[in-house]
Amino acid sequence: MDKIVNLHKMDTSLDDKNNAIYQLEDICINDYIGKNLKIEFLNEINCVSCGAKTKKSYSQGHCFMCMRRLPECDICIVKPELCHFAQGTCRDSEWGEKNCMKTHIVYLANTGDTKVGITKLKNVPSRWVDQGASQAIPIFAVESRLISGLVEVAIKEHISDKTNWRKMLQGDPDNSVDFAALRDELIKKSNDKIAQIKAKHGENSVEPVEGSIQNINYPVLEYPTKIKSFNLDKDPVINAKLMGIKGQYLIFDTGVINIRKFSGYKCNISG
Repeated sequence: MDKIVNLHKMDTSLDDKNNAIYQLEDICINDYIGKNLKIEFLNEINCVSCGAKTKKSYSQGHCFMCMRRLPECDICIVKPELCHFAQGTCRDSEWGEKNCMKTHIVYLANTGDTKVGITKLKNVPSRWVDQGASQAIPIFAVESRLISGLVEVAIKEHISDKTNWRKMLQGDPDNSVDFAALRDELIKKSNDKIAQIKAKHGENSVEPVEGSIQNINYPVLEYPTKIKSFNLDKDPVINAKLMGIKGQYLIFDTGVINIRKFSGYKCNISG
């Protein structure tokens, strides 16, 4: 295999045994685990939106102009509770209608530590794979991105909303957490805040979900004991044995790289 690609978030799926499958363009990355894989940055970055050359990547692969104008680069993508679609100030109302005014899921995930998160319904379970979660369970289904953010803010008063990526990459987490019991506990603790959200946005804006736990297995031969993170700006060539994949990270025997972080980077991949 010898292919030139602009890196981007790997496409993810689960097989019938809950094993994570990773695809980059037409390359099934799983096929190269246990083998030598070379990634060579060709000193060119192309905007993932408009394709223009850019000296620097913004908002995971965008040029400066696209970062400033596109709704998917707005602050509300990072902080959904700041969604301003209803105020009529969305950068692209059609995009907002298709992406933000859709059913979202508020969930718990085990990524090394248990965390709360949100995602569009259509992104379940791929979002959980992207985060490197070994377990996940839905808590609420909500009407929009804004409401998912408000609910997440209420719940994160009691549990983190962050992923410790270093811990996530150092092994399988403790799967003895009783997710169903934790979900019920968090619903109870957040009940007053959830009631306030319903009072403002409608009784049906937040609905509890009686979902089952989703277990996810990752293709990893061996986890690193120490984490060295590759940076293509400083380390333009990675040539090492691929030990596994978890989240959006490739785990080599000499370090790890977050593929999504380097979206837009033109690279030659061979193995």
